[in-house]
Amino acid sequence: MSQNGQVKIGMYICHCGVNISATVRVAEVRDFISKQPNVVIARDYKFMCSDPGQDLIKQDIKNLGVNRVVVAACSPLMHELTFRLAAESAGLNRYLVQIANVREHCSWIHDNVDDATKKATALVNAAIKRVALHQPLEITKSPVNKNTLIVGGGIAGIQAALEIANAGYHVYLVEREPTIGGRMGQFDKTFPTLDCAACILTPKMVSVGHRKDITLLTYSDVQKVSGYIGNFKITVRKKARYVDTDKCTGCGQCWSHCPATRIPGGRAITIDGKLINNISTRPQD
Repeated sequence: MSQNGQVKIGMYICHCGVNISATVRVAEVRDFISKQPNVVIARDYKFMCSDPGQDLIKQDIKNLGVNRVVVAACSPLMHELTFRLAAESAGLNRYLVQIANVREHCSWIHDNVDDATKKATALVNAAIKRVALHQPLEITKSPVNKNTLIVGGGIAGIQAALEIANAGYHVYLVEREPTIGGRMGQFDKTFPTLDCAACILTPKMVSVGHRKDITLLTYSDVQKVSGYIGNFKITVRKKARYVDTDKCTGCGQCWSHCPATRIPGGRAITIDGKLINNISTRPQD
């Protein structure tokens, strides 16, 4: 911004060869914008993204005191950074540059010149009003936690965990069931090759369980997610298992001796109409 605080906007509309100028009357847009408040210069050029086109912006920043820039051209995905860097090299904060997309939003989707020109004028005028309110921003750097959380230990979650771990990042794999594998573990064969589902899934499950760079949290639920990109905080609740997971071998012998069965409590068992037993079990934990 200039020393007296006055907003001075420079508008630059691109012909883009004939991509824009064949459908949008560029000179008409330029002349309309040149009469708007705070606009000190309005130019058009055949290729604004070229070095001569960028030089027009740089010279006006230095010589005319332009402190806001609007470029009416193609999609900001193409050249927003180009024009921001051009302004920055001339001493203007890069975030005081606004792009108006008059190619993809106007010339490429309209065949009526009057309508395309009217719409382009409205888009550029809106960009003029917006850039007048911009404030300079500064780029900062923050540390990033590169650990990855994967929710769901099905085949998709397992494969993602293995690939991310192979890339050198630590993975936390959270599964709400006591074991990973998901639905695929219930299948016999997989479509379309009819390969054995267990033959594909089991080696991956074993690999996940033995990788030091994968922390496996089964029988667990994600309770809370807070923070922001690069610095998330996750709260995970691990459900009680009532077994020592370090000593358990998965033999299943404890089930036959456990007083808490999986049969619903209070169900009567009869054979040929004769009551055999009335099972009463305590609720499952």
